[in-house]
Amino acid sequence: MTTSIMNGLRTLMGIKPPRLQIAALPWRRVGARVEVMLITSRGTGRWVIPKGWPEGLEPLHVSAAREAYEEAGLAGEIAIEAIGSFVYDKRKDSGMANRCQVLVFPLLVQREASSWPEQKQRKRVWMSRERAAESVDERELSELIRAFSPTSETIENAPGV
Repeated sequence: MTTSIMNGLRTLMGIKPPRLQIAALPWRRVGARVEVMLITSRGTGRWVIPKGWPEGLEPLHVSAAREAYEEAGLAGEIAIEAIGSFVYDKRKDSGMANRCQVLVFPLLVQREASSWPEQKQRKRVWMSRERAAESVDERELSELIRAFSPTSETIENAPGV
């Protein structure tokens, strides 16, 4: 079923559709290998990718690039199109959860800042794709990381934000 039909059924059943978030999948080449950067979440210290809420009329890929800078101090070439998405439950302090669907945009990292807005709240680590896929909790995100294989198309699809 399509997402719009599923969201319509959820609404009829009194279930809120997932809220939209955006994320960057930071990557780089080291020789023939591709590495992915993961960061720790602020609340639980779990390994995640930089993600957050889109802001205003900001294009989604630009929002993803902004989150990568704020959360991990990263800048580079962000793809205009998402490579996929994953769903997770964002826990609130109250114990309630919001279901979120996260669109993931590859970010070819060209610069790592020595200081950034959330530096004191998070750790950042470069990992192999396999290790990164094993380190995240969300199965769909793990599958996205494992399947990610940057091509010249990924880079051509990057506007240089």
